[in-house]
Amino acid sequence: MFLPQTYAAALSLMILSMLCWGSWANTLKLTPGYRFQLFYWDYTIGVVLGAFAWGFTLGSSGNSGAPFWDAVMHTPGDAIAYAICGGIIFNIANLLLVAAIDVAGLAVAFPVGIGLALIVGTVSSYFVHPAANPLLLFGGVALVTIAIVLDAAAYRRRESTATATTTRGIVLCLIAGLLMGTFYPLVAHAMSTVVVYPGGLAPFYPGPYAIALFFSIGVLLSTIPANWLLMKKPLDGKPPVDGAGYGRASFGWHIAGILGGFIWCCGAVSNFVASQAHVTIGPAVSYSIGQGATMISACWGVFVWREFAGAPASAKTLLLLMFLFFLLGLGTIAIAPLY
Repeated sequence: MFLPQTYAAALSLMILSMLCWGSWANTLKLTPGYRFQLFYWDYTIGVVLGAFAWGFTLGSSGNSGAPFWDAVMHTPGDAIAYAICGGIIFNIANLLLVAAIDVAGLAVAFPVGIGLALIVGTVSSYFVHPAANPLLLFGGVALVTIAIVLDAAAYRRRESTATATTTRGIVLCLIAGLLMGTFYPLVAHAMSTVVVYPGGLAPFYPGPYAIALFFSIGVLLSTIPANWLLMKKPLDGKPPVDGAGYGRASFGWHIAGILGGFIWCCGAVSNFVASQAHVTIGPAVSYSIGQGATMISACWGVFVWREFAGAPASAKTLLLLMFLFFLLGLGTIAIAPLY
C-alpha cells in the first residue's frame, strides 16, 4: 500500500482531507426539497464505494506494508471491531450534523459541530498516539475554540428573531460534535493493531485502507436503523419522511447523494493515510488539520450559498474574526509536528 514518505506529501493529503470534508455537504444543497434522510441512503453507498476505490488503487500499490486485500483478509477481529464501532459512532454524529445543516445552515453547523469535534478528537487522539509539540497542538485547538464561540455568536445575531430555531440548531451541532470527536481514536487504535502474517512472515499493521473499508461497513450497518428512525421521528421539526419519495427522486439527486458520500470518504481515507505516514505526524495532527473542513464549509456557506446575506454588520464582523482565529489555530497545528 502507499504511505507518504515526507511531511510535505502527508500535509498535501491532510489538505485534501480538509477540502473533501468541507465540501461534501454541498451535494445536499444540490437536491432542494429532498429530505436529507432520503439523501443519506445514497450518501452511505458513496462512502462504501469510496473505500473500495481507494483500497484497490493506492491501497494496492506502493511498498509499505501489505496490499489492501491481504490486509483486509488478515486484519484481526479486535481491529475490525474498533473500526466498525468507529464507523457507527461517526455515522450517528453525521446524521445529526446533516440535520443541523438543515436547521442552521452550512456556515454554522460545520464551525460549531465540527469545531467541537476537532477539540474532542484532537485531545483523545493525542492520548492514544502522542506526537507533535503539545504546546503548539493544544494552543491551536484553543484558538479554534475561540472561533467556535465567535461563530455561535454570529449565528445568534443573524437569527435574532428566531430563538427556537437557533437553540435547536446549536443543540444538534453540539451533540453531533461531541460524538464526531470520539470516532477517530477508535480508528487510530485499529490502524495500530499488529497483524501476525501466517507463514512466519514479519508482522505488519492493517493500515488505513483496510481499516477504512471496515469503517465504511460500520457506517452502512448503522444507517439502516438510525436513518429509518430519523425518517419516522425527524429532528428538524418537519413531518415524518415518506420512504416512497426515494423512488420518486430524480436520477441526478441519487448521483448527488452517492457523490457526497464518495467525497467524504476520499477525505477520510486521505486523512487516515496521512496519520500513518513515515514521518512524525500522528492521528491528533492529521485529524486536526482535516477538521479545518470547518473553514472550507463556512466559505461555501457565506460566499457561495449567501447564508449571511442581509445579516447585521455585527454578525459579519464576528464571522471575520471567526475566520481569523480558525486560520491562526490551523496554522499553529500544522507546524506542531515540525517542532
